[in-house]
Amino acid sequence: MRIGELARATGTTARALRHYEEAGLISSERAPNGYRVYDERAVVRVRNIRCLLAAGLTLDDVRVFLPCLDGDVAAAPPSDKGLRVALERLAVLDERIAAQTEARDRLEAALREKIGDRIRPVA
Repeated sequence: MRIGELARATGTTARALRHYEEAGLISSERAPNGYRVYDERAVVRVRNIRCLLAAGLTLDDVRVFLPCLDGDVAAAPPSDKGLRVALERLAVLDERIAAQTEARDRLEAALREKIGDRIRPVA
């Protein structure tokens, strides 16, 4: 299948697929006309990559899961290395959330100091 077909089948973009390929997570062959051609297994692999990215992992993190990207990643028992990577990413996300919460609190305090109770939460 060509890159556009794979993009449609996986709900992603051709640009993202080229990025995954550049990162070594998927591969393609070249047709005589130079177009990228992917086999059917790429659909499962890309869906797994997207699942891991949606869970907060980075492309570098996803490389740890290369051996199981062609199967059911969500149902597979986690490896020690995979657990370590996920726990490290969770710690990074927790740090970022804490830093953003502190920044938000400082901004809210500064605004309250200037305009008082006219601050309303933005939904």
